[in-house]
Amino acid sequence: MDFFKAMFEDIGVGNKTAVYLTNLLLIVAIAALCIVANFVTKKVVLKILTKAIHNNRFQWDNIFLERKVFHKLSHFVPAVIIYNFSSVFPAYQQVIIKCVGIYVIIVAILVINAFLNAVNDIYRTYEVSKSRPIRGYIQVVKIFVYIIGGILVISGMIGKSPLLLLSGIGALSAVIMLVFKDSLLGLVAGIQLASNDMVRVGDWIEMPKYGADGDIIDISLNTVKVQNWDKTIVMIPSYALISDSFKNWRGMQNAGGRRIKRSLFIDTSSITFCTEEMINRFKGIHLLTNYISSKQQEIAAYHADRQIDTSNRVNGRALTNIGVFRMYIQNYLQNHPQIHQEMTLIVRQLEPGETGLPLEVYAFTNDTRWAVYEGIQSDIFDHILAIAPEFGLRVFQNPSGNDIKQGLSEKQEQYSM
Repeated sequence: MDFFKAMFEDIGVGNKTAVYLTNLLLIVAIAALCIVANFVTKKVVLKILTKAIHNNRFQWDNIFLERKVFHKLSHFVPAVIIYNFSSVFPAYQQVIIKCVGIYVIIVAILVINAFLNAVNDIYRTYEVSKSRPIRGYIQVVKIFVYIIGGILVISGMIGKSPLLLLSGIGALSAVIMLVFKDSLLGLVAGIQLASNDMVRVGDWIEMPKYGADGDIIDISLNTVKVQNWDKTIVMIPSYALISDSFKNWRGMQNAGGRRIKRSLFIDTSSITFCTEEMINRFKGIHLLTNYISSKQQEIAAYHADRQIDTSNRVNGRALTNIGVFRMYIQNYLQNHPQIHQEMTLIVRQLEPGETGLPLEVYAFTNDTRWAVYEGIQSDIFDHILAIAPEFGLRVFQNPSGNDIKQGLSEKQEQYSM
């Protein structure tokens, strides 16, 4: 510094002006040195480091590179240079050191933030991340880092001890609890969700209160992001999954079977005893041959043992078209290649009502995919609806305009006759 000052004085510059010019020259020189050092770090050192990272067999360092952890570390280089040259300006040395300290804290916060993001990305490459996400915990750590960093920056600017600010924050704990209420509730909820394995990324959940019906695509500190089947996105507060009820379809997916629970309504006026002609026709149905034969032998033995007079159809036992139809559906489902045979399979009658006799199919498909499941269910009921008339049964349906019109036409024909 004295050398440049003497040089300016030798060429006739005043003492005060020489000091200003010397300081300006040193500032420009230090700035140029910082720019050159930053350029060399980013264009040379980082390029060599990037090439080495891409050529090794590890994947985690690639993630650190993508998150620019090493790029942010390079910002420390100018700070080191300025700090080392601060003694050149003794009058401003303390101010420079304070500014450099604040700059280093801010850069350190950015580096830690990028590092935590990289850690989360690395963790998500493992299968365990689907059942034990750590994004919420990462966000909690970030909050603490920001708070501590902010305290250090403010204490550096005002020249006070960080402990003084911490004591003040302790006095404002009630306000802090209010401001960070959602984050604290989310943290507690996240711990409970993870420890109890209540939800995972990829789970299908239903929560009508929040309009959620779809797959979980992200779990964070404050919210659980759900993509509905119509591709809309719903944000649910994490603590709502603890305080409110929701349905998780993971059990169904893990079990490998999806339930069919649907009823067919039979017109009760079409239910009747089977005639000999009907029984002979039913015997020709492959799925009923053994059933009809065994049932006839059972009924005949029952009548013979009790000497029942079968001339009156009310006496004794007899096959009905609804009973044979129910057994046909049962056998049909037991031989269906897309019905899970190791899960509950029932065809049952429910309580008759004004819409007829409900005949319920309760079974499980062996494919849980939505589209496939709907296709299997539709195919089964297509067949049942089409085959019902073969058993002399009518499916109940409220009269439509065409039915009324047809009835009026028939009456007009009768009157005309």
